Amino acid sequence: MKSFSFWQKWLFVVGLFLCALGVVLAFASDSSLTDFVFNDRIDPVFWENGAPSEDGLIFRGWIYGVLGSVILSWGVLIAFIAYHPFKRKERWASNCILLATLIWFIPDTVISASYGVGFNVVFNTALLIVIILPWLLTRGHFSSGRLAG
Repeated sequence: MKSFSFWQKWLFVVGLFLCALGVVLAFASDSSLTDFVFNDRIDPVFWENGAPSEDGLIFRGWIYGVLGSVILSWGVLIAFIAYHPFKRKERWASNCILLATLIWFIPDTVISASYGVGFNVVFNTALLIVIILPWLLTRGHFSSGRLAG
């Protein structure tokens, strides 16, 4: 089994990954990278010929900009919590990461599934595992007691 330090660093790197993903979505939603990773998998769900109209491209640029900003802020929070209070084994930090992840995962994944965006369901599930795994494997390192403290 990996050490607590390994999983703490893992969560920090996940936070940095989310920061990078947020920046890419916010500022490069029309790049060949985002076409390859996201757009080519998501666009066909919403546009019959697989390519959005000019208005669709404008909307996609806006919605990815907003989404990217939110993901960037979530990444900053996870990285900061992992680097400081989680590292100090403050129970609230562990619970905060778990709760925030579940609050994101459940509605995002249900909504994605209801719209038929299977790619996002798979992506969300992989990201959930990457975040929950360290939580599961380190929870014994946090003192028992109050949920938030």
